[in-house]
Amino acid sequence: MAIANEMPRSKSPTGASVYIVSPTNGSTVSSTFTVIFGLKGMGVAPAGTEKEATGHHHLLVDGKMMPPLDQPLGKEIKHFGAGQTETELTLSPGPHTLQLILGDKGHIPHDPPVVSQIVTINVQ
Repeated sequence: MAIANEMPRSKSPTGASVYIVSPTNGSTVSSTFTVIFGLKGMGVAPAGTEKEATGHHHLLVDGKMMPPLDQPLGKEIKHFGAGQTETELTLSPGPHTLQLILGDKGHIPHDPPVVSQIVTINVQ
């Protein structure tokens, strides 16, 4: 069995970036809203797909700290392994943060990691 730090990490192309299209930083949203994911310099592919310069989205909601980026992303992250590029969330009223992390075929962040800026929203 491979140890996490021995697992091969997929390379990310220079300049690749992931970002949240909507909602934008500082937005006020209703309790149920849509999050739209963006990706530049790479393609989206379902988990398990072995194709260079591709990955799938993972969403960190209200993350206090970034998970380890050299092993498969765990249950504290919302996985979109079917290649989804948006999701509907329902959150409690108040401030929340959203951040995307791109994972490879095995849910492991690329090398270097492709991580979005944190988006802070206010839920009504």
